[in-house]
Amino acid sequence: MARLTYLDAGRVALAEEMRRDPTVWALGEDLGRGGVFGQYRGLTEEFGPDRICDAPISEACILGAAVGAAMMGTRPVVEMRFSDFALCAVDELVNQAAKARYMFGGQSRVPVVVREPVGMWRSSAAQHSQSLEAWYVHIPGLVVVCPSTPADNKGLLKSAVRCDDPVVYMEHKSLWPLEGEVPDDPDFMVPLGQARIVREGRDVTIVSWSQQVNIAAEAAAKLADAGISAELIDLRTLWPWDKPAVLASVRKTRRLIVTHEAVSVAGFGAEVAATVAERLHGDLRAPVRRLGAPRIPVSYAPTLEDEVRVTADGIAATAREMVGPG
Repeated sequence: MARLTYLDAGRVALAEEMRRDPTVWALGEDLGRGGVFGQYRGLTEEFGPDRICDAPISEACILGAAVGAAMMGTRPVVEMRFSDFALCAVDELVNQAAKARYMFGGQSRVPVVVREPVGMWRSSAAQHSQSLEAWYVHIPGLVVVCPSTPADNKGLLKSAVRCDDPVVYMEHKSLWPLEGEVPDDPDFMVPLGQARIVREGRDVTIVSWSQQVNIAAEAAAKLADAGISAELIDLRTLWPWDKPAVLASVRKTRRLIVTHEAVSVAGFGAEVAATVAERLHGDLRAPVRRLGAPRIPVSYAPTLEDEVRVTADGIAATAREMVGPG
């Protein structure tokens, strides 16, 4: 085991995959200087500019080139810098990468990984703070991954690189400095579509992903102090998502909270909530609850930014209301 930051765990994962497979390469803006956050630091020195490729400021050009290269047999890792910027290349991802295997009867695949840093981070304001995972889960043909720990950022990125379908890989910017124990085995991988039970409990199930998992863990600790046992599930992969793990937990606790940083309206939490309500309606002791941001842009001012955050206190209050006295 090695103690790494979330950022460095992703960098190590990419380096290991590039050593293992010469068809893996990366492209995007500022990669030659290590990436805007440092995710590619030192990789140019090891692999050279032919495999760590700087690109012009054109997201559509970057992703379009990667889609073509993937269809020709390589495995590109595309850096979009911010998920907000990736919207400039949404046609290449949604109408080309996601549909190629279907449109050509399986004769062509697009094994591309699109790294999109997401979420609120140090007063980044409305155009640099969005969490748009639900957009991509809606698109058939895309795999969507949202790691929350350094270990998962290594294991899931390696699985994403080896996936034969296009993967939207969403790393929360506020997690970059988070440290944790990470297996140093180059064969370590985390399977796509498998949730992680962060904490076992009996009274209420809390489902989340990405940075919000850590907020929910704080809430679960507060609830434990109040005598309420919360089971916390980190989905890790939003598509495919681990329905059996969630349903098994809710059958036990008979209560569900889904919490995420993204806007609550049409967020992926609605899909989880609807699935549980459809499958387990007769078993539930309380209505399923969703917690997410209001439908407003994220502000630059910290005080206003805090108004859209889902807090540990808010999650805990919701759980106490659902469980009731005694």
